[in-house]
Amino acid sequence: MSDNDGKKTLGLRGGNRPGNVTQSFSHGRKKNVVVETKRKRVVVPKPGAAKTGGGSAKPGGDPSRRPSGISDAEMERRLKALQAAKAREAEDAAKREAEEKERAEARERRRLEAEAKEREQREAEERARKKAEEEERKKKEAAEAAAKRAAAEAAVPAPSSTPQGRGAPSGKPAPSATPRKADREREQRGRGNKGRDDGRRSGKLTLGQATGGENNRHRSMAAMKRKQERARQKAMGGQVEREKVVRDVQLPEAIVVSELANRMAERVADVVKELMKMGMMVTQNQSIDADTAELIIEEFGHKVVRVSDADVEDVIADVEDKEEDLQPRPPVITIMGHVDHGKTSLLDAIRDAKVVSGEAGGITQHIGAYQVKTDDGVTLSFLDTPGHAAFTSMRSRGAQVTDIVVLVVAADDSVMPQTIEAINHAKAAEVPMIVAINKIDKPAADPNKVRAELLQHEVIVEAMSGEVQDVEVSAHTGQGLDELLEAIALQAEILELKANPDRAAQGAVIEAQLDVGRGPVATVLVQTGTLKQGDIFVVGEQYGKVRALINDKGERVKEAGPSVPVEVLGLNGTPEAGDVLNVTETEAQAREIAEYREQAAKDKRAAAGAATTLEQLMQKAKEDENVAELPILVKADVQGSAEAIVQAMEKIGNNEVRVRVLHHGVGAITETDVGLAEASGAPIMGFNVRANASARNTANQKGVEIRYYSVIYDLVDDVKAAASGLLSAEIRENFIGYAAIKEVFKVTGVGKVAGCIVTEGVARRSAGVRLLRDNVVIHEGTLKTLKRFKDEVAEVQSGQECGMAFENYDDIRADDVIEIFEREEVTRTLD
Repeated sequence: MSDNDGKKTLGLRGGNRPGNVTQSFSHGRKKNVVVETKRKRVVVPKPGAAKTGGGSAKPGGDPSRRPSGISDAEMERRLKALQAAKAREAEDAAKREAEEKERAEARERRRLEAEAKEREQREAEERARKKAEEEERKKKEAAEAAAKRAAAEAAVPAPSSTPQGRGAPSGKPAPSATPRKADREREQRGRGNKGRDDGRRSGKLTLGQATGGENNRHRSMAAMKRKQERARQKAMGGQVEREKVVRDVQLPEAIVVSELANRMAERVADVVKELMKMGMMVTQNQSIDADTAELIIEEFGHKVVRVSDADVEDVIADVEDKEEDLQPRPPVITIMGHVDHGKTSLLDAIRDAKVVSGEAGGITQHIGAYQVKTDDGVTLSFLDTPGHAAFTSMRSRGAQVTDIVVLVVAADDSVMPQTIEAINHAKAAEVPMIVAINKIDKPAADPNKVRAELLQHEVIVEAMSGEVQDVEVSAHTGQGLDELLEAIALQAEILELKANPDRAAQGAVIEAQLDVGRGPVATVLVQTGTLKQGDIFVVGEQYGKVRALINDKGERVKEAGPSVPVEVLGLNGTPEAGDVLNVTETEAQAREIAEYREQAAKDKRAAAGAATTLEQLMQKAKEDENVAELPILVKADVQGSAEAIVQAMEKIGNNEVRVRVLHHGVGAITETDVGLAEASGAPIMGFNVRANASARNTANQKGVEIRYYSVIYDLVDDVKAAASGLLSAEIRENFIGYAAIKEVFKVTGVGKVAGCIVTEGVARRSAGVRLLRDNVVIHEGTLKTLKRFKDEVAEVQSGQECGMAFENYDDIRADDVIEIFEREEVTRTLD
């Protein structure tokens, strides 16, 4: 045992021989247990203090050789911990070795890459150096050849005018032009020095050498010719002038100065100078009119080509089809008539569909386009127009794009206002008409009455010895439908309808709407050509590319020929119903036409609403001051309905009140609409549309009224009632009695009091009075007092006497007559 360095060793027999256990302490703190075996010496963490003694390292060894206080289980646990520590150490060593190996490999790779890169760089420099040396060698050879040629030229003797015998002796040879040996050596030394200098600089890489363009630039033949021509003219003393190029300059109605100079290919400064000479102080960014620009163009020697903004539409000009290109097409039949006369039901019976069941109030409020194939194999295209009075423009459009008009008249209701209007539309469009007398199955049906009333409007049916076909039908029972289809087919055969399907499509927009999922959608009736998927088109103020074509059955089709109604997707905005669709070659053409039309429409609206003179401005302001306005916003599901509602709103009002549509559009009610309505104090009328969630919340917060309608009757009636509320009440006078003045009394503190007798009616204290003298009104006012037997009374009946005094009026005489009347306010309504 030794106490050196604060350590104590406890051992068994044999001291510290291998196999003993040594326990160490350091200043009273526990340290590790060192287990020494014959093979290895391992340090094991000691869990607790050990007692003096020793023992065998084997768990099953002699207990007398094991340290005291260590059981077999403890010894086994320590050995397992020892083995785990050895395994971790080996694993860490293997991991460190692998990482070191990866780092060495990475260093080796980087070294190899750097060497390869350096080698490539040296090779590139070597190639550049060799190339420079080769070029320098070629230059030297060329210089030497040039020097030899110069020396040879110098060696030729110049011709002399002196005879041979009078000059130098004839036998003496001419001096040689060959350089002397010293000169040749000096030149070679100079070239050698230059070569050494070039050798020193040959290793440097220039930008021209790196790009390979230093010695590869050559002037074009045209440039050489121009240079020679300029040099020749300069040598001859003439002024070098460019040849004038005369251009055709397209000149619109107004043009910017810089654009004018660009089209003439002249300098902007020269154009501005010419304008200043003409007295116009303008800059390059200002516009000038066409007449001034024409003078400038002629001044510069160019030709003027006057163009108009409307020339952009020349690309869609009508083309006359050749007779051999025309092919038969299906007829387009428009169903027209008064509201609730059974137009849609009749079309349902023909199509074997149920359209009317899905319409609000059973009233058609859109134009429906359908295609029907009859039992005979004949294809017919039908347009179903509304019959309500508000949809005049829709019926007009239906008559303009149709071939045949079927006028539906109810046999039990006869000719009505919209029936007359449909007759006028058909006559204006100059299309043949077929009269379908519907509801023939009803007991009150009287078809002869219908035929007789049609005579008043110059519609003479065949039954009355006329030319207009008439068919008695019943949409409910199907009676007469075959005869109607036969009449339509006969009329179409007479018309010989043809169109060219092999050309750019042209059609008419029947209806347009803004669909939530599909965007702007237009129902188009193709009139000529074939509309295909992918075509670029312009329609009114909108343009687009056909993204999809959907027929009346909801099926997608690739193309639509003449007389085929389809829904077109792919527009950039909602067009107006009735706009013409034209297919263009490029999107740029379509966009340019659409922008021109949009600007023209904007200018037209601005001109229509503007006053041109001061008198008109004052008159308009005075009219606006005296007229009460009801502002509204209209949002509808389709463009045709919105247009019809706006037209109906314009008809509401008189010289005192009118309805002003601030904005009308297609699609759902948005937050923008609510903001506009709030700023203007206007309600929002939604026709077959609804407000989205954010718009509803904003409307509730700001107190904006939103009303929804599905029938146009209700919308028109509500707006008319609201506009009627803006009318000032009408004041009516009701005469209630007369009184004759018998005597005039003067009462202190009251003034003159008339003693009267009520001759007719009744006299009331609250009524108004007029004083008549010789049947002439000399005063109108109110009563100050009405007494009977010194008592103040409310009224006096006929035949009784009373005393009356006028308010602020005393000029009353006997025999004057007092007229008594009452005023009442009567609420007025719009007709």
